[in-house]
Amino acid sequence: MAEPGRRERSPDTLTALAQALAGEFRLQPLLERILRSAVELLRSASGSLCLVDEQSHTYHKEIDLDAGCETGRPLSLDEGMTGLVVRTGGPVILEQYAQVPRGHLDPSEPRYRRGVIGVPITLGEQVIGALIVFAGEGQRYGADDARLLDEFAGHAAIAIANSRMHAVAQERTRQAAVAAERERSMQAAHDTFGRGLATAMLRLRAAQRSAPAGSPVAADIAAAQTAVEDSLREGRRAVWGAGGDGMATVRTLDEAIRVELDWVAATANLSTALRVFGDRGELAPEVSVQLIRIVQEALTNVAQHARASSVRVGLVFGTEGVAVIVEDDGVGFDLDAVHDRRQGMGLSGLVARATQVGGRVQLEATPGWGTRIRADLPYRPNTGDQAGITRWRVLILHGQPAMRAGLVHLLDASEPGVQVVAEVDELVSAVEAVQLLQPDVVLASTAVSCPSGNPVVTSLRTVLPDVAVIGILDGATPEADLLAWAAAGALGFVPADVDATALGRAVAAAL
Repeated sequence: MAEPGRRERSPDTLTALAQALAGEFRLQPLLERILRSAVELLRSASGSLCLVDEQSHTYHKEIDLDAGCETGRPLSLDEGMTGLVVRTGGPVILEQYAQVPRGHLDPSEPRYRRGVIGVPITLGEQVIGALIVFAGEGQRYGADDARLLDEFAGHAAIAIANSRMHAVAQERTRQAAVAAERERSMQAAHDTFGRGLATAMLRLRAAQRSAPAGSPVAADIAAAQTAVEDSLREGRRAVWGAGGDGMATVRTLDEAIRVELDWVAATANLSTALRVFGDRGELAPEVSVQLIRIVQEALTNVAQHARASSVRVGLVFGTEGVAVIVEDDGVGFDLDAVHDRRQGMGLSGLVARATQVGGRVQLEATPGWGTRIRADLPYRPNTGDQAGITRWRVLILHGQPAMRAGLVHLLDASEPGVQVVAEVDELVSAVEAVQLLQPDVVLASTAVSCPSGNPVVTSLRTVLPDVAVIGILDGATPEADLLAWAAAGALGFVPADVDATALGRAVAAAL
């Protein structure tokens, strides 16, 4: 029979004890809290909590309060109070523990002759554990106690399930972080060694020109050059095949977009909104990065050019990929007559970023009626290349080692879709590197001299007509020289103190 007054206090006590479980996600502290709460609920001081593995027909005693038997080793479900509870499939009340088939308490133990109650901890149709509480001196348990403990066990099951899911999520995050760091390290090592090998190839070519034709030295140089080229090619293949499946980010996709919206709201005094639709799919890291860059670029255009009062971003998750839509109520523009080079640069960059991962961009704009940009991207790169995306290949031409290193760092930090294939300090080496490495973009200092007197751009595009050249403004370059660069095909210029974002924008736009 229950103690007097217990039923009047039990609902409030049960609610408070159940709420206390919600804040603990570490499994062992949670299990201890569950057992202490169950013992408190039934006004006892002794009990145990076991986790059950029905598939292996065993259970494991995790927590003991003054029970002191068989803790820490697997036991068969054919024995003990937990085994009886699982076999019964519901609450079990015994007047004495001595009635437990194949029990574990020694007959000399005081609890051996006391009452005991046990209930299963059930999640769905599966028994995942059992709560066992021993009666105190002169205490007996009844049906009300069984119902109360059984109800509490339901709350405990939810808390245990949440703890397990939290542990799984933490482990996945840890594994993703390790994989992302491993991939980043391998990529950085590949790029560093790749640039070193490219430099070695250029030096070997120069040595080959100086060596007498047909001499043993020339043959050795040619063999060394072939070996370096093979090493560069095999290194690239190795890194392509070692890519990770995930990337741990500080922010979720939604959070990252909200940060960008907060920026544009503060910068341009706009009202903003983010809407997410559909069942979320998992984006490959390179797709996620380019999606964020596309949103950044679109919002930058809104802040700088749209003169809008509001901007909305929508994320639409579909079966094959995700669409991101950026829509403003600004002044719009004529798509056929984009005269602002900065705005044109931004829009070109959007297309390049989407195309790199196998996506596409749609742009709707009407003067006076705002602008709507939609980018459709696959969940994983869809480029027709089993190795994934083809990274944009960039060559740096600059006379100062510190500037070359700085540009490499800026691109490595901000643009994972970019690979710096070589750094050179003078035009002859740059021409050979362009011919050998076939870069997509050359970042070239305007201070580099050209022996022929022609613009540097002309020499580079002579060996690779489609290469995009961006000038780095060094010193007081005469305006006539800049005009000559532009006339020869330079796609734009960036200042020597360019930041990572602007440099990335310029490379993407050039492509």
